[in-house]
Amino acid sequence: MKKLFILLTTLSLLFISTTFISANADGIKNLSKSAILLEAETGTVICKSNEKARLPIASMTKIMLLNLCFENIEQGNLSLDEDITVSKNASGMGGSQVFLEANSKYKAKDLIKSVIIASANDASVALAERLYGSETECVSVMNAKCVEWKLDNTLFSNCTGLPKPTQYSSAEDVAIMLKHLISHKDYFSYSNIWMDEIKHSGDRVTGLTNTNKLVKFYDGCDGGKTGYTSESGFCLAATAKRGGLRLISVVINSPDSKSRFNEVSNMFNYGFDNYTSKMVIDSSKPLEIDVKIGKSKNDKIEIKPINDVFVFSKRNEKEKITIDFNPIEKCAPVSKGEKVGELIVFRSGVEYKRVDVVTTCDVQVKTYFDYIKDIAKNWSL
Repeated sequence: MKKLFILLTTLSLLFISTTFISANADGIKNLSKSAILLEAETGTVICKSNEKARLPIASMTKIMLLNLCFENIEQGNLSLDEDITVSKNASGMGGSQVFLEANSKYKAKDLIKSVIIASANDASVALAERLYGSETECVSVMNAKCVEWKLDNTLFSNCTGLPKPTQYSSAEDVAIMLKHLISHKDYFSYSNIWMDEIKHSGDRVTGLTNTNKLVKFYDGCDGGKTGYTSESGFCLAATAKRGGLRLISVVINSPDSKSRFNEVSNMFNYGFDNYTSKMVIDSSKPLEIDVKIGKSKNDKIEIKPINDVFVFSKRNEKEKITIDFNPIEKCAPVSKGEKVGELIVFRSGVEYKRVDVVTTCDVQVKTYFDYIKDIAKNWSL
């Protein structure tokens, strides 16, 4: 067997240590009944207040519906350009709506856009019926997803967030739902749009204005979901990114609309002022590594990690980060893009994260003529 041995010098650097808050941060005054701030990649909680309380969350319910929409798109079960016929049931939904016409067709992407930007109940039900045949079946899948994600303080009774006595969630669970949602690449194509429109049959147009005002007025905010009913109070789940650091913040039952935006902004400010996320592995930068393969014509190969790795930590405190390379045995030939090992990031000696490493070129088998060249080269020495 021709074995691949890749040698990589261990990298060492000083980096910021991690001292996370488990209670409400100093200087943050929450008027809401429940709140949380976390780092998006790892899910590390920075500050929280009554984060597990079961409360109505109004239209933040749609975060779970949107997760299902994007999952179905990625699985090939729904196309953004697909025409969806709106039922009379969907068009008749009350509350926030974009006034869809019964028996008319709309692109899936326009319905999704209407849910994300304008919190449209009619578009939500139209999507639920398209995906699962009925809103009831969609709700069953939403609740099954809660079990899968261990959202122990969430139960859905509809896909819109309209008031139901048996429907609730928590700031912690909503933050986890939003964390999943922002992992879908198509989500940000809609979430940071401030104003848009949806076209109906004829010349009728409905204007859309993002209910999440932070996408316009907070630097770095590019997504989230608002909610309001008299039962839930004013709610907001939002995400913002500056540099390599992405945060998620959720408040439930703020006393007024201005308060929810101020509370989330203040939590974001605290997070960005006191924490950082440093890139320690850059997937855009290939590494040239010495390699020994029994019958390979390559003395060195170029490899690269498949993902970036960031380390989230508190500012101004230091710890040691080391990165080791763990090679795996391979038989030549090795194809471009084939996994040849993994990089392992350690924080103060404790494993933090692993990322696969692949080749950027083919590793060819040494031919008879290559052996002749090697013999001639060695003889000349």
